[in-house]
Amino acid sequence: MNPLIFFTAFLGVFILLNMYISKRLISKLDLKDKYKLYLRIFLVVNFFGIIGYMLGRYYVDIPNWLYFLFSLPIGILFLLFCTAIIYDISRVILHHSPVSQKRRNFFKRSLDVSSLVVASSLSARAMYEAKYVKLEKVDIKINKLKKSYKIVQLSDVHIGGLIDKTFIYNIVQRVNFLKPDLVVITGDLVDIDIIHAQETLAELKNLKSKYGTFFIVGNHEYFHGVGTIIDAIKALGIRVLENENVYIGDDGEGFNLAGVYDVFGYRTKSYMPEIKDAIRGLKDSPTVLLAHQPRYIEEVTHSVDLMLSGHTHGGQIYPFRFLVKLQQPYVSGLHQHNKDLQIYVNKGTGFWGPPMRLGASSEITDITISP
Repeated sequence: MNPLIFFTAFLGVFILLNMYISKRLISKLDLKDKYKLYLRIFLVVNFFGIIGYMLGRYYVDIPNWLYFLFSLPIGILFLLFCTAIIYDISRVILHHSPVSQKRRNFFKRSLDVSSLVVASSLSARAMYEAKYVKLEKVDIKINKLKKSYKIVQLSDVHIGGLIDKTFIYNIVQRVNFLKPDLVVITGDLVDIDIIHAQETLAELKNLKSKYGTFFIVGNHEYFHGVGTIIDAIKALGIRVLENENVYIGDDGEGFNLAGVYDVFGYRTKSYMPEIKDAIRGLKDSPTVLLAHQPRYIEEVTHSVDLMLSGHTHGGQIYPFRFLVKLQQPYVSGLHQHNKDLQIYVNKGTGFWGPPMRLGASSEITDITISP
């Protein structure tokens, strides 16, 4: 997508959200006009913060502390919008409820106060949750597997902005402590021009495992030069699976590890996923497939026992989970797709947009596959 078109559409959506919050929440509050004015000024400042975020992410280089401040308004506005919807519905119900005017006024004032308190509390909680990356331990049984293997999955790191060298260093240390057999990174690793990501990306050279680190591209790699990013990652000694597979473990006791390009390639007409190429020449052993978006599972018809994906961020900020579910068959966790195929969806190791998570913690996934 043309960056200017994306920028315009992105800001257009937030203008509409601001208008709704102003008309359906702020205007209805039982507050003095000057306090309503303060809230509207806050919305305007918040909107300019969003513009600053877009400029800082894609066009100009700004200090990290300023980028942090510019990142917050997106999440705050989204939570305010959700609060406004709930407030609007509650206000209409209260207006038509069979209670005395005195009680209705009391409940209305309570609703006004609680709405502002809830929006503020959820924003604070979301910022707190984003600071910590949880370790998720998952045990997965696979038919015909001869021995157990430990796979550590990272996904949706989104290097750029607040995801910097220190963040990656800490992730690498935690992964190495787990002593995995292999590490897989299921897309959306880089989210800025590769020139600005090199130093941070280089920290991944320090990942240690028995069989190495494997990577597939996600949709965000296509926004910043997918071919260049692939070359940069290969230069680190990380194996990029490009519609292909490798065998992990001792012959006869291991498993096939396959990987495909992201479905975004269908839109760009380049670097397109092709499952037939990815599973060509498989050995007679179980197969684990790396595919960035869970919806690719609809194209997996045979020869795969487990698919590892990311992309969804688990919804990142909880109400958004329901919108993600409209596009993706699975949002997070382990699922039995059919009698032969399981899928695990990582909620993302980093975050995109605001440094906020609500009901969907960042994760490093410690997966043990066993017979």
